[in-house]
Amino acid sequence: MRSVIRLSLIAACLLLAATIPLQGREKKKPDDYALIFGTVWGPDDQPLSGIQVNIRRADQKRAKWQRYSTRLGEFSVRVPVGKADYVIWADTKSVKLPNGKHLEPSPQVTVHVESNERVDTGLHLK
Repeated sequence: MRSVIRLSLIAACLLLAATIPLQGREKKKPDDYALIFGTVWGPDDQPLSGIQVNIRRADQKRAKWQRYSTRLGEFSVRVPVGKADYVIWADTKSVKLPNGKHLEPSPQVTVHVESNERVDTGLHLK
């Protein structure tokens, strides 16, 4: 009788131990996002690296995201899903070209996002 009780207790413990790790394995569903992806182009139509890119919603005054362009001149930022316009510009105050000239202030580019999608754009500096 005791061996039956022991075996049933051991089986119950094993069953309980087997179900506990399963609860920790549940993966959280990743959040939805939209992606703004772009390239910074220089006056010679070559990609520029190390340029600070600022991004804000069109209805806001200050930049919410700041990224630097990669060695390929590319930048990207995840933004919330939903219809919105975003304004993008490059900070060229401290940038000096190899020929010694400074870049002109960057024009602002407006990008429209509908839902969870990728939007490609480019910043052409002079």
